[in-house]
Amino acid sequence: MTRMVQLALAGDITEAEELQEILASAGIESQLESAQDEPLTVMVPESSLEDAKDAIEALTEPDDIVAE
Repeated sequence: MTRMVQLALAGDITEAEELQEILASAGIESQLESAQDEPLTVMVPESSLEDAKDAIEALTEPDDIVAE
């Protein structure tokens, strides 16, 4: 089983789903995790982390924030 790691924190479900759509278009699996009163965490396989960061950066505005 592939270990999932945090890619980004989304402020709401809309933002999280937009990130998932970007990742899916790049062929990268993702999952959403959240705890009560916490932001949504976008998770990706550890082996895809760098590709996921590149996909998000390439397909979002420069001012959008992706967690490091």
